[in-house]
Amino acid sequence: MKKALLGATLGALALSLSILPNQAKAADIGACLVTKTDINPFFVKMKEGASAKAKELGIDLSTFAGKVDGDHETQVQAIESCIASGAKGILITASDTKAIVSVVKKARDAGLLVIALDTPLEPIDAADATFATDNFKAGELIGQWAAAQLGDKAADAKIALLDLTPSAPSVDVLRDQGFMKGFGIDIKDPNKIGDEDDARIVGHDVTNG
Repeated sequence: MKKALLGATLGALALSLSILPNQAKAADIGACLVTKTDINPFFVKMKEGASAKAKELGIDLSTFAGKVDGDHETQVQAIESCIASGAKGILITASDTKAIVSVVKKARDAGLLVIALDTPLEPIDAADATFATDNFKAGELIGQWAAAQLGDKAADAKIALLDLTPSAPSVDVLRDQGFMKGFGIDIKDPNKIGDEDDARIVGHDVTNG
């Protein structure tokens, strides 16, 4: 699934760039993949899929990753490197979906196509395109499943939320809020973690992945 997603995304990148006025061909395209870490199995597979498809398409792919979840500064440096290298496009899973927007704008202003993967930027149109799961819906389905497994005991459940990073990237907020809605909790502001007052929530803590 992850490899197929990356293959389709790289194909879309190559196609999009090939119809630009300079008529770039895949062999002329340099692109960058910027992930959150190099150790999370999800991003390992993402990198494998992207590298394989890039080789197939003849795209020169450079890969970058944060040192740990939430390593925003390394991702900023990666985008700066991509701009300087003359790359045509960037695929990114942002660690800080708000703070990354200014350097993404810099890349787009320099003519790079920027595609967000897995984690929508805030605002979502800060990127040229987004390829991602509906993370709110995924969380909601898991919440519904959990409530169904507990049955009558769901009314007295104790729920502890293990969140991602202090910056609360969009993917974290969407999954968190989706789960609680699915479980039957009033989520107040769906764009904010931690404003619920349901007595079943015993707390939130940051895990840094």
